[in-house]
Amino acid sequence: MSTTTAPTATTTENDTARSDRARAWPVLLLAGAFEIAYALAVGGSQGFTVLSWSLIAVVFFLLTLFSLSLALRTIDVGIGYAVWAGIGAVGAALLGPVFFDETLTPVKVLWLTLIIGGVVWLKLSDSPKQTQTEQSAHQ
Repeated sequence: MSTTTAPTATTTENDTARSDRARAWPVLLLAGAFEIAYALAVGGSQGFTVLSWSLIAVVFFLLTLFSLSLALRTIDVGIGYAVWAGIGAVGAALLGPVFFDETLTPVKVLWLTLIIGGVVWLKLSDSPKQTQTEQSAHQ
């Protein structure tokens, strides 16, 4: 009698979950990029009084929400939303002075760096939960 076991459905499901998770993070980063573009377009729209910037803002708003919703199928909502908002905030703060008459002081850079660090640690803390079956198999 052989003691080896064939791969189970659980193993296949876990591989699929890991693959989905790996794809969700680039989609979340894309959603963050769309969020930056949306924030900048809203700034350029001057309260939605400039038609071209307003239309661009609407397009990027729809793109960011769609991408975020795809990523949140796999990534926990709290983690995904925090990363998305952090990317948008940092990106808009860094690019605001490039496109608009805004300033970026060393104190702002310090706090933006803290946000970036938080986003990185959130990504690192987002590890898939192991089922009891997996944990037992590893022991």
